[in-house]
Amino acid sequence: MKKIKKIKIKVNGKFQSIIQDSKLSELLKYLKIPLNKVAIELNKEIIDKRKINKIKLNKNDKIEIVHFIGGG
Repeated sequence: MKKIKKIKIKVNGKFQSIIQDSKLSELLKYLKIPLNKVAIELNKEIIDKRKINKIKLNKNDKIEIVHFIGGG
């Protein structure tokens, strides 16, 4: 049986353990983040949402997810 390796990343300032080789899209699904209402920053770089299926997360990555809120 293969042992599942986990890594630690930081999401909005909080540590989170995820399975090694997880993709950014998998994390967003797990966190139930609606893509159309957020901006995503990975290690201080804004991410093109069309590429989230290709981005693998690495140990100590820092992710900031900013929610857009409507109003006036």
